[in-house]
Amino acid sequence: MSDLNKNIKINEANPIHEHSKASEVYIASVFNYEDAQVVWDGWLPIEYRRTGVSVDYNDKPALYTYMNKVYDQMNPGHLDKWNKDQDEFWSDRNARVTEEIFEALRDGEWKCVNHDLPSNPNFARRIQDLKEFGYTIATDTKRYCSHCGKNTTHLMMLHIPRVELAGNGYETWSPALRKRIINVLGGVDVYENVSSRNVLPDHKFSEIRWDDNTKSENPDKMTDEEIRSKFQLLTNQRNQQKREVCRNCYQTGQRGTIFGIDYFYKGDAHWDESIPKKGKDAEKGCEGCPWYDIQEWRRRLNEKNNR
Repeated sequence: MSDLNKNIKINEANPIHEHSKASEVYIASVFNYEDAQVVWDGWLPIEYRRTGVSVDYNDKPALYTYMNKVYDQMNPGHLDKWNKDQDEFWSDRNARVTEEIFEALRDGEWKCVNHDLPSNPNFARRIQDLKEFGYTIATDTKRYCSHCGKNTTHLMMLHIPRVELAGNGYETWSPALRKRIINVLGGVDVYENVSSRNVLPDHKFSEIRWDDNTKSENPDKMTDEEIRSKFQLLTNQRNQQKREVCRNCYQTGQRGTIFGIDYFYKGDAHWDESIPKKGKDAEKGCEGCPWYDIQEWRRRLNEKNNR
């Protein structure tokens, strides 16, 4: 069994904290770097899908190995290189607004979103951009702020290596493929079942259930059948709604409905516990949910009603 570094302490009284909306889980930790006379007191993610972190708190060998690794990564002796790497990363990015928020978080301290960070009308999107750039950011939605005089949401950036997009479980596609996906699927918003100019490609299999081995390539030469199997078209509003439904299902095991219609063409309202929660095999548990394949769900429901 791996031993936990003697300079790492876990807040045993209140170790686990969750950011339920993002399905992130953290462990309250203290890292003591005696030689540098530095103490880091923060939240270390143990469930953080954007960078592929998924560590069971009860699996002590895996937990201690992970914490020891991050302790080494966050050694103050590496900070100069970390800062240099970030300067190089942002030097060829055209994302000034997001960069301003990064700079405010750069020192690694807890920051109140109300007054420590730049004001932005789409602040949540900017934080999501930072996470998709591979940064690890802890979120505490109920931390007391002396300036505000109440509990507010605070963010903390961890000084660990940024995870490149290719390794974080997300998929990308070229503008040409995006256009082709929309054309192959007829530009039809499957939720409203009407043609729309405002639709976006949506993965049927929700990203919240992906793991490191789930991601696949989306070449421009994907066949029409591959496109129909993998994607559907939704407006951004419905895409966000689906994300929330899938997040709730992942956390509670309660599958979603559309218009409150309690119909599933496979399974029922509860996630099948015999199916893994994450990974390629988890997609089997999504089948039959209306949000997974809205067009197929509608077809099956009509077929059932017309019998």
